[in-house]
This record gives sequence, structure tokens and C-alpha cells, in this order.
Amino acid sequence: MNILLTNDDGIHAPGLWAVYRQLMRKHAVTVVAPDRERSAVGHGITLNEPLRMEKIEVNGGFQGFAVSGTPVDCIRLGILEILGAKPDLAVSGINPGLNVGVNINYSGTVAAAREAALYGVPAIAVSIQGCEAGHYHAAARVAEVLAGFVFRNGLPRGTILNVNLPDITLRKAAGVKISRQGIPVYSDNFDKRVDPRNKTYYWQGSEFKAVFDHSDMDGAVLANHYISITPIQCDMTDYTAMEGLKSWNIEKKVLKNEKTVYKRS
Repeated sequence: MNILLTNDDGIHAPGLWAVYRQLMRKHAVTVVAPDRERSAVGHGITLNEPLRMEKIEVNGGFQGFAVSGTPVDCIRLGILEILGAKPDLAVSGINPGLNVGVNINYSGTVAAAREAALYGVPAIAVSIQGCEAGHYHAAARVAEVLAGFVFRNGLPRGTILNVNLPDITLRKAAGVKISRQGIPVYSDNFDKRVDPRNKTYYWQGSEFKAVFDHSDMDGAVLANHYISITPIQCDMTDYTAMEGLKSWNIEKKVLKNEKTVYKRS
């Protein structure tokens, strides 16, 4: 299998090379990752400055392409320039820190996988609990197993798998659950400070509160030490709301005065 591997923590991140070592044993893996940390950049792409790419040796001789842009830039360059063809699979991660609930909207890790899906490439985003995660090998093993399942069974076009793991060994995991995206409650805040020049600046932060409406939500699954696998769609249309909007007769109200003015003129 030809696999395109990226992340949002930068090409030197330990999680990236943990999954690389696991996948390279049986597959051809090409690493294209940001040259520095690009966490929480979402689905951003670089438009107003040139992208630079350099092939480098990292982590004891492993080779990869370091890109000056975002995780999404890495996927695009990987497919269109470096590989010159679609890979069989794209893997994004392993990200230290969960990407569940509303964080999915901000995550560069998840965005890279979504970008691959937009190109018709099946993709997996992998994250592990804790910024100082210690069980990357367990997450890498799960990524390897899922890669085989996705390759054999495929995914609907525009759908990715968002995988989150507790930071424990696989033996201690309670199991695997197919979950849905939760909407957890956050306590957002800005830490207001003053610099030595008496100028005000802010550090943005939030405190996570483990409140889940349903036990099948991604965060609730992880709180119970299960591995969470959530299918995420690129198509963000709310089809139920779409039907409801049709009953509002918006066109009639919007165009009513316009047609009256047109007749008078």
C-alpha cells in the first residue's frame, strides 16, 4: 500500500515517526509534514506567500519532506507534486492531545485527512490523549490495523475516520467503540497580561469540562477508556434543516418587492 503521512505538530514530532515506523514495515510511506508546529490551524492553506519544501533526514536517518505551510498544504503538495498520483491512503497524526467534539473544527490533524478525502483518497486522523502522551506505539498499532480495514473495505467518498485513543496500553483499553462527534462544554477565557512596555496582550485558553449528553459521544467513549472511531463527513450540509427551510417561503418574501419595483419601472 502507498501511504501519505502528515501531521500538524511538525516533521520532528515523535508521534509522526512512531506511526511511520509501524507502517513502513509493510507499506511504502511518504512523509510530508510541516517544518514546524501548526496546531489548530484548521483547514487553512497558504495563498499569500510561497511554499518551500525540503527533503531532510530526521529521527536517526528517516527521510521526509518538510513544508513551510499548513497540514492541508502538505497533503496537496504530497498528492500533486511529490507523489504525482493519489496514494492508496492518507494518515494524519499521531497528534498528542485529543481531537474530539468542537476541537474537530480547529484541528490541523483532522483537516489534513479531510483534504485527502476531498481528493478521493481514503484517510485516517489519529490522536492520543494528553500533550505528554507516552503510548504512541499503541496508537500506531491501531492506525496500522485501521489502514488495512480501510484499504480492503474503502470509505464513502468525502468521509474520513477520526480516531482518538486514551493514553494507555492496548491491553488496558476497554475496547473499541464507533462513536459520534460530541459537543462538550468548554469554559473559554483570555488571560489578560501586560508586557514590559505596558502594552496589553492576551493568552487564549479554555478549560474542558467532561459533560456529555450521550454515552456514544467521542469524549464520553474516551472517558471510559475506549478507543473512539468517528466517521466524519466533508459534506457539512444539514439535510434535515434544509427541508425545514423550504417551508419558510423565503423566495416569495425576498422577490416580492423586487417584482413590484420592476413592474412600476
